[in-house]
Amino acid sequence: MSEPTGKYSITMPRDIAEAAKARSGPSGLSAYVAAAVTRQIERDNLNELITVAEAEHGPVTDEEIQALRDQLAQARREQAQHGANAA
Repeated sequence: MSEPTGKYSITMPRDIAEAAKARSGPSGLSAYVAAAVTRQIERDNLNELITVAEAEHGPVTDEEIQALRDQLAQARREQAQHGANAA
């Protein structure tokens, strides 16, 4: 079931509108813009969560971020290695 829709008038720079229209493909400009707004709302929600978490626990340090990136890279290497071994 699809969500109910409404018709809105928005204003944006012409070059952005034309680029979006060119990239929208068969789904059309409205679907393209709706997807972009959905992604922005998700980002805004994540930023709000980060703000709340940092207020409660303090900011995440660069070292903590790098340690997590290293863990993710290691997990990806292990996953790739297991996939190669299974083939």
